[in-house]
Amino acid sequence: MSKKKRDDKTLVEKMLDKAKVAYVPYEFPTHEQGDVAQLSVDHIGVPEHRIYKTLVLTGNKTGPVVGVVPLDRHIDYKKLAAVSGNKKVGMVPLRDLVQTTGYEHGANTPIGIHARYRYPIFIGTEALEESEILVSAGKIGRSVGVAPKDLAKLVQAEFQDITALTEQAE
Repeated sequence: MSKKKRDDKTLVEKMLDKAKVAYVPYEFPTHEQGDVAQLSVDHIGVPEHRIYKTLVLTGNKTGPVVGVVPLDRHIDYKKLAAVSGNKKVGMVPLRDLVQTTGYEHGANTPIGIHARYRYPIFIGTEALEESEILVSAGKIGRSVGVAPKDLAKLVQAEFQDITALTEQAE
């Protein structure tokens, strides 16, 4: 992928530039599913375990918490609740997502959420096995590839075992 023109950078890419965090910009094809834009199945040859989704949940004690997990895994609510100091966590309703994070479904990014809200962020430990993971650049179809430890340092995230192989109500 080639670098974008400076004017074409997302706010997240500009934040990474300002923080002097190395990244690679990626663009993925998207499609509409109902009233929500989604990434298409074609991940331009990038394995799903390197592409991470940013999920926003709410805890019964802490309020919003963010889980960042690979596309080929699901968040484990009990594990996330335990590491975040909650008894229970549940997904933020879609209708409340923009108000809670500033991003629409599919564009949530730990970088932008941290910059605006400072919610606790937890990244699945699988990320530590990768030299680069992709997270949203704050716009549907746009991602940035970053070193997991650089991302965690930037957003003050913790690496925790928060994933499950089987699907939960996500």
